[in-house]
Amino acid sequence: MFSQRYERGSTIVTSNLPFDEWTGVFASERLTGALLDRLTHHVHILEMNGDSFRLKQSKQRAQTNPDNTHQA
Repeated sequence: MFSQRYERGSTIVTSNLPFDEWTGVFASERLTGALLDRLTHHVHILEMNGDSFRLKQSKQRAQTNPDNTHQA
């Protein structure tokens, strides 16, 4: 998929892992290197650190409704 979109269209990729841990996900150092080479060519990398918005919402729901913490 990425090779087909390379320099043809925009792609957004999100991850909570730093690049050096991607090899563990893709199980191949060569594949990971090729993927990162394409993904990081002509890009803007936005690195955001902070509390998870979803976790914050879940905690607020649990406080307002302690009997049903698994509510969607």
